[in-house]
Amino acid sequence: MKQSLGGLSRRDVLRYAGIFGAATAITGGLGACGGGAGDSGGAAGKTIEATLAFTLSSGFDPMNASSAVATAVNQHVFEALIDLDPITRQPYLALAAAQPTVSADGLTWTVQLREGAKFSDGSSVTADDVAWSFQRALDPANKALMAGFITFVDKVTAKDQRTAEFTLKHPFSLFPQRIAVIKIVPKAKTGDAAASKAFDTAPIGSGPFTVMSANATAGVVMGVNTNYNGPRPAKVEKITLRTSTDGTARLNDLRGSSSQVIEAVPYLDVKSVGADRKVEEKQAFNHLFLMFNCAAAPFSDKRVRQALHYAIDADKVVKTALQGYGTAASSYLDAGNAGYQKAATVYDYDPDKAKSLLAAAGASNLSFELHTTDAAFIKDSAPVIIDAWKAIGVTATLNTMPSSAIYGNVVPGPNFRVLAASGDPTVFGPDVDLLLRWFYVNQTWTKDRHRWTNDAAKQCAQLIESAAKASGSEQTALWKQALDLIADEAPLYPVFHVKMVTAYDPAKLKDFQGAATTGLYFLGASRA
Repeated sequence: MKQSLGGLSRRDVLRYAGIFGAATAITGGLGACGGGAGDSGGAAGKTIEATLAFTLSSGFDPMNASSAVATAVNQHVFEALIDLDPITRQPYLALAAAQPTVSADGLTWTVQLREGAKFSDGSSVTADDVAWSFQRALDPANKALMAGFITFVDKVTAKDQRTAEFTLKHPFSLFPQRIAVIKIVPKAKTGDAAASKAFDTAPIGSGPFTVMSANATAGVVMGVNTNYNGPRPAKVEKITLRTSTDGTARLNDLRGSSSQVIEAVPYLDVKSVGADRKVEEKQAFNHLFLMFNCAAAPFSDKRVRQALHYAIDADKVVKTALQGYGTAASSYLDAGNAGYQKAATVYDYDPDKAKSLLAAAGASNLSFELHTTDAAFIKDSAPVIIDAWKAIGVTATLNTMPSSAIYGNVVPGPNFRVLAASGDPTVFGPDVDLLLRWFYVNQTWTKDRHRWTNDAAKQCAQLIESAAKASGSEQTALWKQALDLIADEAPLYPVFHVKMVTAYDPAKLKDFQGAATTGLYFLGASRA
């Protein structure tokens, strides 16, 4: 994954330009976050120090937070009614006092709030705040990133102080876990545009931690929310999240003991981390994908897109660029996903088939610029991919840029053709519906970026919507059709899925596990 989940749009770049300039602190107003560094649940004055692999490149408002750092921080600062454990990805009761109940027709869900829940500023969490949090995300004027994940919601109302009622447009079997994408925010602090702008840099949530300070380059410091009364109280007094895109710098933090844990251990260094450190590797959805401008010839012809995939020996790329810490794609979903189904089209290495597809499409002497983001494994993989294309007579020149420039300037431009990049929406949830919607039923990705708007794209959207209204084997079958169609069309499709490698000092960190997504998570963790 890049610094942002799939990259910042031009709107995002402009929106955050005034907030996250180089070395610009965003501590203004953080004192209003409440809480502090007091003892909570046996915090006992201990600090966890960690180094993340990305820098802070978005605000914290959970309806739009897109950066790897912000989404990781928000898991500690905010709560949804139902949250997904960042490690197991299993749902658990957060602000909800009990499992949501549903009407016989599946159109009305009722949720009771946890008694005594408070935000970090000491104000009570009410059903009005719940209704407001969903309402503001659904408001088209806010262009919320999360809106696309809750299209099944018609309205949310507060029946009383602790009871929220959801009216759906159609039954949605994934409701209890999907509502995890909407973190509950105080209506009093986000009621208008000015308040929301301030909230973006000085967040107030009901989770076990609060943001004490944040800096675009130095990282984030979290303290204890002393008002928290939920199921996962803080077990340390403070969490310091350093940020560095430099793998060597992260390793030095771990080896020098300035950090007890780091994410994204450089693949070349995994075996040399040290016998006194624990290394965890987990198969992830995060992937290297190829994205094409499907509105521009010859990439408007799916045979050209298919050919460029068949030309790549994904296993060789994984071995060469990732030292084996990845898996060649056999579906849009990684094989570790609970909803994984092998696609009908698998792009096994077949250069002869690639040549024949190019010839059939009339795309001889194909030449183009391959744009890539600057994530380490993307940069390392690109030359191997370009060499594979050269072997079938395709010439690609390399242009690597930061993700903000790629998505802010290059992709929206008229000359964009092919991109190699990464993305990991599983930080929001691992279910098939959510992951399909992220890249294939989305204005930003489907229409503005890979420009996949043909009849197949419309059929794909219909399959995803039909699956959302179904359940059980019918739903699974519809997802399989969508996965097969996406594999065949390949407007944006993975070459391989990576493994996330985390390293930590077990002598200094207790009850910690690495995640299969970007980010480091310390709910329930403490210093040993």
